[in-house]
Amino acid sequence: MTLFNNSILLITGGTGSFGNAVLKRFLDTSIKEIRVFSRDEKKQHDMRIELQSDKVKFYLGDVRDYNSIDVAMKGVDYVFHAAALKQVPSCEFFPMESVKTNITGTSNCIDAAINNNVKKVIVLSTDKAVYPINAMGISKAMMEKVMVAKSRASDKTILCGTRYGNVMASRGSVIPLFIEQIKAGLDLTITNPDMTRFMMTLEDAVDLVLFAFENGKSGDIFVQKSPASTIEDLGIALKELYKSNNNIKVIGTRHGEKLYETLVSKEDMLKAEDLGDYYRVPADNRDLNYAKYFSEGMEDIATIEDYHSHNTDRLDIKGLKNLLLKLDIIKNDIS
Repeated sequence: MTLFNNSILLITGGTGSFGNAVLKRFLDTSIKEIRVFSRDEKKQHDMRIELQSDKVKFYLGDVRDYNSIDVAMKGVDYVFHAAALKQVPSCEFFPMESVKTNITGTSNCIDAAINNNVKKVIVLSTDKAVYPINAMGISKAMMEKVMVAKSRASDKTILCGTRYGNVMASRGSVIPLFIEQIKAGLDLTITNPDMTRFMMTLEDAVDLVLFAFENGKSGDIFVQKSPASTIEDLGIALKELYKSNNNIKVIGTRHGEKLYETLVSKEDMLKAEDLGDYYRVPADNRDLNYAKYFSEGMEDIATIEDYHSHNTDRLDIKGLKNLLLKLDIIKNDIS
């Protein structure tokens, strides 16, 4: 954290779950200033009242509007770009909105950072960007491509990405939904009992971004090795923690959902560097000399396996409960 001493950090989408987790981690450090950039004035107001900190400055704006992000970028040293549309169903119904925020908004953020001589930008992506089948995943996959492409032409500003699975108890995720259903005495609505998802806490998400910050070269994408769980086991674990008798109701897979999510594709695994708890996926920095694509092949990808939520470490009910008890939303309820 000494790298942030006396520096200015900007968090786009800073009023969200990730932004709040970063603020908790950084407020008591020697960082000079944290800028929270978002379009939600109500959440900014609530955060301002709660924090009462001179270190935190609020900038109202939208990453879709280059001028607003450019103003917020003046004098900034580092950027965590978390602003995004993340809900799969809403992006399916309004795909152009995901294009405007997740792709164009990222491009605006990176351009403003480069033009203001920011030292390093970390963009946050998702497992849904790998082999995407829904509008949200496609927009995040394109966001990654935008970051990598711009990294090739950026000399002073280092651009890196992180790709992570489900962040437990983040806004709009399944854990708060299950808790609401348990408290209301309703059935727990499960799409497919065998569906698996990676499990990461917000602290894990912050750790991943900080690891990318400290170790990333321009164009890199970092992935944290994470355990996974079936959705049914997640529901059972929450029922046991809350000592609830709610029924589990299988409602079927929703539009745009996968049975499992992939964090590193076969193609990425060919070049990925295993760093213990993390994978580093370097940028493909080939140029537009198309002859290379015909004369230079790669080893047989049939021998390589994706890294996905079906083949990672699988949490049992006990392991899930131990992980869930790390979440404030559950600790406060159980206590």
